[in-house]
Parts: sequence; structure tokens; C-alpha cells
Amino acid sequence: MTKTYVIKTLGCKVNRFDSDALEAALEKRGWRRADGDEPAGLCIVNTCTVTGKGAMQSRQEIRRLIRRFPQARVVVTGCHAQVAPQDLRAIAGVDDVVGTAEKGLIPERVTALLENKTVNRSGKNIEASMGPGKGCFADPSLPVTGRRTRPVVKIQDGCDAFCTYCIVPYARGRSRSSTPEDVLAALFGLSEAGYHEAVLSGIHLGHYGRDLSPPTDLTAMMRQIERLQPIRRVRLSSIEPNEIEDEMLEIIAGSDRFCRHLHVPLQSGSDDVLQKMGRPYSAALFSEKVAGIHEKIPDAAIGADVLIGFPGETDAAFSDTYDLVASLPLAYLHVFPFSPRPGTPASRYPGRVPHAVVRERCGSMRRLGARKRERFLARWVGKEVEVLVESSRDRETGKWKGISSQYTTVLLDSDEQLSNRILRVQVEAVADPCRLTGSVKVP
Repeated sequence: MTKTYVIKTLGCKVNRFDSDALEAALEKRGWRRADGDEPAGLCIVNTCTVTGKGAMQSRQEIRRLIRRFPQARVVVTGCHAQVAPQDLRAIAGVDDVVGTAEKGLIPERVTALLENKTVNRSGKNIEASMGPGKGCFADPSLPVTGRRTRPVVKIQDGCDAFCTYCIVPYARGRSRSSTPEDVLAALFGLSEAGYHEAVLSGIHLGHYGRDLSPPTDLTAMMRQIERLQPIRRVRLSSIEPNEIEDEMLEIIAGSDRFCRHLHVPLQSGSDDVLQKMGRPYSAALFSEKVAGIHEKIPDAAIGADVLIGFPGETDAAFSDTYDLVASLPLAYLHVFPFSPRPGTPASRYPGRVPHAVVRERCGSMRRLGARKRERFLARWVGKEVEVLVESSRDRETGKWKGISSQYTTVLLDSDEQLSNRILRVQVEAVADPCRLTGSVKVP
């Protein structure tokens, strides 16, 4: 068998990091990514189960790869593999199913799988563990990039919140953190490898460091990054509203290192629904935190998640959410319909909202989000922004594509080689509902 592989990833930034770490570990052992139509000897599917759609798409991807590479060994891992290993074992052609905590052991398991002549394709070598697992975090000495201009660095995994609708704590286990030393080593390593931005990511980022000895927190980690400056630009992924501290905002406001972008999950603007969800904050606190971000960092992009159709969500509760979102200086929304996940308390709650009503409410909220995004983009016309140009041109327009500190996409028309450069850009216009156009400022 040729030592070529493909990895398919579904779901969140943390899943993407885990796949990137697997890729780096495999290549260290002599494996090579299969190019184009080249046959692959190994297929890994890193699954998602946060919604029913994510689980379905994961199973579809597994079957697609089995059809495309019939001679390959097929390993399934990720959150769907953790919570439903028997379902995946039943798919003909799956060789191994590996729980989320053991992802880092996949290279060793693959070697054992290839050497074990008795292993058949019915999936007998099944192991789905929820323990901490020595494979939870990547080797900090091995830069994990995923060949992206803005690599993800996973500094935290797991979740202790157990919101009533969420399967993630059952799929990812308890919260655990990478040490500050390993986080800094990873950032320095990326910088030395020529990268300019890293995205600090976690399943519950605001719980970073609480499990360490001695305990620490995300704000302290940010202080170290600001002091030591291991990489040019750092972006935070999603952080809960009740975990946003004033000092955190002060660090971002006074820094040219931290991106002026915060993603803050709302889920609902109804206190009754928030309580049933098990969310540890009120609509008023969310509003207060967003207003505080806007006051301290006026140019920040503030994004939010909204979950529509939670059991018992009345017209009045949806209106509370809509009105709250409409009143706040948000730059964009991620809107999701409620998806009952077996094993979670909310999957058994009465008062299920009809699908047609959920679709209508999602449409209304997404249209509001589109207007928010358009207004935010329009703010930048005629202003300068700092843009990190991605590694390839935009397929649709042929222009260079970059990401600003505020998480806006900017298209640049230039014959120069701009890949992986941080540039000052003059914004000229709104190109479409999601992107700006600009020109490079000459130093």
C-alpha cells in the first residue's frame, strides 16, 4: 500500500486543528497527502455531531470515500465517532473508529492496522474513549498549519457546561487545557515557520487554564502573548459573554497584536429560553457585554450565534431575540435551527416548534444578520485596514483575497505577489454582501 492519505473534516475550528495535527504527525512518519485523483491508501474522516445534519453529512462523507478509494483503509474519528461508534462500525468498509480523546494516537493505530493481517473491514478494532487521552493536544514542537494562511491553535478542549441542547460535552469530555508554555511554543513555532496570524481556539475557550496546576485563565494567557509577542497577529475564537473580562477588552483595545474581533454566542434573547437551555447569563448581561466591547473597542467586529426553535420558544420569545439582536452593534450572525441530539435533556423537552415556523424564524434572523453585515462593511469604505493576504487568489474574481483584523474579507487587484503578507489597505467599496475591495497603500 502506498503511504498516501486524505483527511476530510466536518465541523468546527477545533476539529480542523485536530485534522491539521494528524496531517503533520502522519507526514512526520513518511505519509504524503494524495493529490487530485491519486489513489489514497488511508482515508480519515473527522466527524461532527453538533447537529443532526452534521452527523448525517459525516456518514455521507465516509460512504463517499469508501466508494472513491475501495482499497484504502478507512479510519473514522471525531465527535460523531465518540457518541455513536456502533452506527459507524456498521458501515461496510470502515476499519477503525477512534474516539475524540484518542485522535492523536491515530498514526500508531494506523501502523498497527496495516500490520495486523487479521483486521477486517467490518470495524472490529473499535475504541471510543472519553478520557483525557495523551493525544488531546498536538506536539508543540511540530508546527500545525493545515496549509492555511491563518493556522488554528487549539489551547483548550472539552466542556463542563452541559447546556441542555448540546451533545459536545458528551463527545469531547471534560474541559482540559494546554499549558501556557506549550501555547507559546506553538505560536513561536508558527512565526518561525513564516506565519503571521494564529487563531486561539477551544471548545470552551473561556475555561482555558482552570484545570491546570497552578490554575490560570485566558486573560493571563493574553497578557503573556502581549508581553512576549510570539507572532504578529492573534485572533480569539468564540467566547461566552459571562467570561468576557474588562481586562481582556483592555488588552485588545491597547494592542496591535490581538485582532479586533470577538465572537460572542447569544443563542436566545429570551431569559426564559436561556434558563431552559442552561445558559449561565441573561439577555441583559449579553447586551451589557456587547455594549462594553463596542465602547472600549469601537472598531471591533462583534459576531453572535443564535439558536432558533428551542422547545417552548414562543412567538414572544423569538421577538425578544430578534429585538435584542436588532438593537445591538453586531457585525454578523451565525443562525442555527434547533437540532435535537439524542441523550441531551432538550431532546426530550415538550413544546417542539414546527419546522415551518423554525424555517421562517431562521430566514427572518438571517435577513437581519445580512443587514447588520452590510452596515458593518459600509463603515470601512474610505478607511485604512490591516489585511493578511491569503495564499491564493479568489477563484471568482481572480483578485488577491485577505482578511482584516476585523474579520472582513478584502479583495485586492494587484499583479504583485501578495501571498501571506500583512499590508495596509485603503478600502474602496463594498464588493458584495460579504466582501470589500481595496488597494494596497504604498509605504
